[in-house]
Amino acid sequence: MLKIGLTGNIGSGKSTVCNIFATLGIPIFYADLEAKELYKEVVVKDKVKEFFGKGVFNSANEVDFKKLAAKVFSDQKKLDKLTSILHPRVFEKYHLWLSNHAASPYTLHESAIIFEYGQEKYFDKVICVTAPLDLRIQRVLERDKASIDQIKERVNNQMQEEIKAKLSDYLIANDGSKLLIPQIMGIHHKLSLQS
Repeated sequence: MLKIGLTGNIGSGKSTVCNIFATLGIPIFYADLEAKELYKEVVVKDKVKEFFGKGVFNSANEVDFKKLAAKVFSDQKKLDKLTSILHPRVFEKYHLWLSNHAASPYTLHESAIIFEYGQEKYFDKVICVTAPLDLRIQRVLERDKASIDQIKERVNNQMQEEIKAKLSDYLIANDGSKLLIPQIMGIHHKLSLQS
């Protein structure tokens, strides 16, 4: 089984691409969703409280994601710290998940930060979903109801799309001018033959 990473910057349309791969029967590990689940664990809560303070928790002692995002997306060191707390645990979950999908020709691991943290070494190939910056910002505005400044902070904390594209093995242009399904089917066919 091939282990494929799928990445792309905020608003590129990774979820849309994953939905199409899922209809082809490809198992998908969503790193961000798995990371959010980790916030329920006492050990993770304690570490978040230790480094970011009680102010990022609500009255029910649950992490307030908006407050945490406001702290980490404006400070690269804080973002790196949060990543160091979560991502080793995310990859533990990923390796367990992989063992349940060994019969698949390939699996996808969807994450925006594969290259930012050197995670490409865990994958046989990496797919990058691309889209122009103005379109990505528009999508996030509609999806998250965040301000332009908040979105730009997140964009600035991600590696430039051009660099990710050069480092990737396959590209999917999600710019509204090229059809997604033929691009995905082409990659699917190649990966199925390699497995």
